[in-house]
Amino acid sequence: MSLVDGTTLTYDLYQPLSSGHEDDITVAIAPGIGNSSESVYIRTFVHFVQCHGYRCAVLNHVGALSSVKVTAPRIFSYGHTDDYHVMLLSLAEKHPNTKIVCVGFSLGGNLVTKYMGERSTNKLPQIIGGISICQGYDAIEGTKFLLNWQNFRRFYLYIMTESVKNIILRHRQALLSESVKQKHGLKEKEILSAATLPELDEAYTRRIHQFRSVKELYRWSSSINYLNEINSPMVFINAIDDPIVPEALLDPIREYAAQKNHTLYIELAHGGHLGFYEGGLLYPNPITWLDRTLVSLIGSLTLFHADRLDKETMSKL
Repeated sequence: MSLVDGTTLTYDLYQPLSSGHEDDITVAIAPGIGNSSESVYIRTFVHFVQCHGYRCAVLNHVGALSSVKVTAPRIFSYGHTDDYHVMLLSLAEKHPNTKIVCVGFSLGGNLVTKYMGERSTNKLPQIIGGISICQGYDAIEGTKFLLNWQNFRRFYLYIMTESVKNIILRHRQALLSESVKQKHGLKEKEILSAATLPELDEAYTRRIHQFRSVKELYRWSSSINYLNEINSPMVFINAIDDPIVPEALLDPIREYAAQKNHTLYIELAHGGHLGFYEGGLLYPNPITWLDRTLVSLIGSLTLFHADRLDKETMSKL
């Protein structure tokens, strides 16, 4: 799809491989940073969900697929939810009778949560709930932890920075043309030399999205600032041993879930960052605890929505 700003957006749509559900349910997936429908954990999850009778749609973050050219001077970002919204609009148009469960992994979890909050008053009526997995909620606080070496966090930060930087360089013809650099005040040398995400966001992201500072960009991006506006059922999943999301970042979501109706927070001692592996030491099972749990939660959100509709119908009689 071609967007208003010239961006070429793609998503992959997978039909259910079994029947048996009374309702038409679509699982709308937002992957992690720099990921797409081709990422292994996404492909495994999608196939498992298909086998349980659900349709899946996977957003390909702009720039993540090397086979799709970047046609506007931007890629995905931590808080830009418009691409996800466009995918949902397309889904609602193609399948007007479907009900949508929004699922986000890591960065995608932040996008889904922020989307549910910022669109609370005018979100699509087809959306019946959302699930967020292994997000950090607060980019400002999270960055402070990623900049230290405990649990190899600085190493993970380096990998993420290089991943985003490689995407920018892969599409440099569109992203770093002379006209784009001039318009946004970009300096290619600063982008290339960025060693951390905050440095890269200072040199590139905040300028492209026209923020005065990285802190302002992170405040706008962080889902924690949109939680109180969410009016749909939500499930949040985190692991205490997540090397990217330290336990200190989980206090706000614990407190929020304890006070908010129709909200479930699941915290595990082990799981890492999008891991949750089971099985042997060398060869873990391809289907993880997370895959099975997410399918169960999607079914639970569907049942909860049906029960709520029944109660509303009864109250009108």
